[in-house]
Formats: sequence, C-alpha cells, structure tokens
Amino acid sequence: MTSQALPQGPLIAFYGDDFTGSSAAMEATAFAGVETVLFLSEPTPERLAAFSHYRAIGVAGISRAKNPAWMDAHLPAIYALLAATGAPIIHYKICSTFDSAPHIGSIGRAAEIAAKTFEGWMPLIVADPSMGRYQAIGNLFAFAQGAIHRLDRHPVMARHPVTPMDEADLARHLSKQTDLKTGLVDFVAMKRGDGDAGLRAEIEGGAKIVSLDVLDSETLAEAGRLVWEERRAQRFCLGSQGLEAALVAHWRKTGLIPEISAPRGPTPVARIAGVSGSVSPVTASQISCARDNGFATIALDAARAVDARAWADEIDRATKDALAELSAGRDALVHSAAGPDDPAVAAFKTAVQTSGVAAETVNDRIGEGLGQILDRVIDATKLPRVVISGGDTSGRAASLLGIDALTAIAPLAPGAPLCRAHAQRADRDGLEIALKGGQVGAADFFVKARNGQ
Repeated sequence: MTSQALPQGPLIAFYGDDFTGSSAAMEATAFAGVETVLFLSEPTPERLAAFSHYRAIGVAGISRAKNPAWMDAHLPAIYALLAATGAPIIHYKICSTFDSAPHIGSIGRAAEIAAKTFEGWMPLIVADPSMGRYQAIGNLFAFAQGAIHRLDRHPVMARHPVTPMDEADLARHLSKQTDLKTGLVDFVAMKRGDGDAGLRAEIEGGAKIVSLDVLDSETLAEAGRLVWEERRAQRFCLGSQGLEAALVAHWRKTGLIPEISAPRGPTPVARIAGVSGSVSPVTASQISCARDNGFATIALDAARAVDARAWADEIDRATKDALAELSAGRDALVHSAAGPDDPAVAAFKTAVQTSGVAAETVNDRIGEGLGQILDRVIDATKLPRVVISGGDTSGRAASLLGIDALTAIAPLAPGAPLCRAHAQRADRDGLEIALKGGQVGAADFFVKARNGQ
C-alpha cells in the first residue's frame, strides 16, 4: 500500500507502558517535525480537542509495572481511546530493552488483549540504533558501559531488579508470556530486497506478531516501510520508540516529510531539582557526576516506605533538606539509591521481605513519595525546570505534579527530551521537565539538564 502524501489527521496514537519510555516515543516524532503531544493520563474529549491539530498523540502509562489482571481491566479502554483518534498506526510502546515478564509488564498479554479488537498481524520493532539498540536474527543487543551486549549478558538488564533478562531471542522471551505465534523478518531478507516476501511467508505461516530486525539506517527505513505500506485501516503495533523512528525514516526516504534538523539543546537555568527512583548503574554514575558538579545529593531511606507513617516522616525530612540546599544556592537531587550496589538496595529488600507489605504497594509509595517531594519543592521555589529519573517510578511521581500533557522542546539525551508541561493549573503550565529512564543518558545528564548546551 503506497501513497503520495500522508493522510490527514493523526498518524500515530500510542500508549507507553511507562512514562520515561513514552517521552522517548514523543521525541522520535516531535524532533522530526511531526507535532506530538503526550498526555500523562487518559485525556477527556475536551482536552483532546485542545490538541486536535497534532499528528501524533500519546498517553503515558504504567502497565510495565502492572500484572496481567490489571492489563485485562484497563487496556481495552485505552486501546479504544487510541482507536477513536482515527490514527492508522496504533502503538503499544514498550522499552527498548524489552523489560517484561509473564507476571509483570507482560507484552504478550498486551498483544492478546489487542488481538480481540484489531485485525491482522502485529509488527514488533524494538531496536533503535540512535539509542544503541540493535536486533539481529531476532536477538536484541544494547549498548552499555562502552560496549554492545547481547541482552541476556547486558550489565544492567541481566540484573534488573524487577524483570531481569535471561533471553535475548525476543520470540523465545515472548513465548513465556503468550501463545500467539511470533515470526521474523530478518535483516538478511531486508538487505536482499526480500522483506515483503518474508513478511507474507510469516503471516501465511500463522504468525500473529512479526518481529522486524533493525541494525542500521537501511533496515530502520525498511522496517518502517513494511509497517506503513502493509497497514490496513488501523494497524496495531508493538515496539519501542524504534517504531516511530522507523516510520520517520521511511517517510523521510520517500519524501512524505522533509528532512529537518533537531532543535538545539536547552538554555541554562540557575538551579534545578530532581528526584530519582532508579537503581541502574547508569543513574548511579549520573548522581555521582551531579555531586561532583555542585549538586546536593540527598539519600531517601526507601526502607522506611514499608510503614506509612514512617514514610511520611521521611518524605518531610527529604523535602526540608532539599529546600535548605536550594535556599543555599545549590541544586538538589533526591534519590532512593545510588546504583544496584548501594547498601540501601539490600536494606530495602530486607525491609520489604520482613514487613509483610506487598512489594507493589511499597514501590507505589516510593514513586508517590518522590512526586510529593518534587511537588512541594516546585511550590516553594517556583523552579522553572525539574528532572524525574527512573522508568518504574516516573509515572507515579509525575502524576502528582498537576500537569496533564507534555510536548518536547529540546534534546538532552536520546530517549529523554526536555519537555514543556501543559496544565490547567496556571502555576504549572510551562514548567520544563525531563523524564529519564534508568539506563538513559551520559554521566553528565543532570548537569546538562541544568547547564544546557
């Protein structure tokens, strides 16, 4: 299916399974000149109407941290909302490291629910070379610590505290989550010009999900072509921001959108504040770099979150410390852990195990606590720019800030743009905010968020 021009109206409607990943999808289209808005909760018809001219519409979600029963209860309505936009591409956005398991963040269950509504095959594009993610013969690789690692040998993902990856073959990983058959169009077929034949063979062979290899700019654009030209009415897709990147690459290659340069990095601000719920070693290096560059880093005792009253006291303490540092002219960064080897991580696990409180309840408290701290800091200081780090906690934290939508305004790191907040509260409308996944960004991310480029 080809066309000489893009259709009118929304082109892509996506739901992100976490907040930070949702902003990565927004970045892929927005900085390519495709106007994109990301809602932080399911928008009302009136709120959607306020952004009616936007070509990509996203809803940031939390399904990566939820079980299949939650998905059964919530995803049908979300899919209906996306379909109602009329966009030809409906996208369930996942992490580019495929964070998922049968019991939590199940990509397979998300696909099964979609299969009840959307007809046809489901493209799966996970790799995104601009983010250091590559897929070859169905196996996912990711850059970290100066090298490219197969996902099951990745220094971060192999040790992920919630969804450790022990399998790089995405079809094998998905088979633990769903009985839907997964096929593959590999990069060899793509480079030989056999992508269409390979796709037809997989569909005729009963594949419901078809994974598309992406290694470089050529295979990225080819994956985008296979999705765009093989769409019928509305195509439900699975994938990371690599899906948007692939579509953009195809649209540019065929002249459907012009090639434009990404906007310049942000201008500097005098002070910023941030909160982090990530235990990634990448974030640990960023916290260390921030400390070396004038940030006051404030450790939050996450183990106290097993007791609601003790946790309220800890939130009060960290908020007061952050405000004191900001009053003294320093930037403030409140964090629940400084990497996986921080003794606070072991102390937290022990506290949860001995408390009898469900881990999901405690994790929710931590995310909400970080949001409460940042909300109080913004109220007291009127800071123009803030940062939230941690994919699993960012949704809970951001939801407490009184903002309901974001648009990308400047790049900070691939997958973590600086955004402008939109809110019906006048005091939060226009706030600048970056949502950063644990594995995203260079060591100087927080410093760059303050100093700009």
